[in-house]
Amino acid sequence: MGVDAADYDRSGRPHLLIGNFSNEMLSLYHNEGTGLFVDDAPSSAVGRESLLALSFGTFFFDYDLDSHLDIFTANGHLEEDINRVQPKVSYKQAPLLFRNTGEGRFELANNKAGEDLIQPIVGRGAAYADYDRDGDLDVLVTTNNGPAKLFRNDGGNANSYLRLKLVGSDSNRGGIGAVVRVRGASGEQWRRVHSGSSYCSQSELPLTFGLGSDLIVDQLEVEWPSGKRQQFEKVESNQFLKIFEEYGIQKN
Repeated sequence: MGVDAADYDRSGRPHLLIGNFSNEMLSLYHNEGTGLFVDDAPSSAVGRESLLALSFGTFFFDYDLDSHLDIFTANGHLEEDINRVQPKVSYKQAPLLFRNTGEGRFELANNKAGEDLIQPIVGRGAAYADYDRDGDLDVLVTTNNGPAKLFRNDGGNANSYLRLKLVGSDSNRGGIGAVVRVRGASGEQWRRVHSGSSYCSQSELPLTFGLGSDLIVDQLEVEWPSGKRQQFEKVESNQFLKIFEEYGIQKN
């Protein structure tokens, strides 16, 4: 149901994540860079652990700020009595959190993330934002005929981070479509400011870069939809910055 795109293995190319029906597993299409996309889910924990899930809200994000993009999905079936005809499939299903262990490999992290994340719900939309302003990303999930669930991320900010809000002038005000690259001791990452993705949801527009143990971003580069480029050197981590297309960085 949900879909997202991001560079989860630092190849420099965007890859695709798609939520599917139960008995189909998630799709994790790796962009080979030749016009070919290969589904890595069947040969990984992503496929094995999501086989019985019916996934709606779906996105990449770095929940532990270790500089590797992780995966979250909100799940729940359409039929309340599905268990009567498919004993292994349930109406209520726990969300799935996959931690990126590096080099594009994932492991299921629900049990490490607390008891609340293993409780079955009828999940639908899902979005992320740093609602408590502690640097790490929290998750909001809507449920079918039930209350929304706000999962506060406690401890994700044990690693360093950099949060950026783009404000366009010649480009659109929200900076949608802009590409930001950061380079430091832990390597290079990039993100695109985008709306939508997931399922019937909108995550926050500010970009969050997990930096691991890096205390300094050696180089930060912004490419705006207008074609304008900005470059900044030696930016300290663990802060929220606004970057204006018109005149550059402003601390929030």
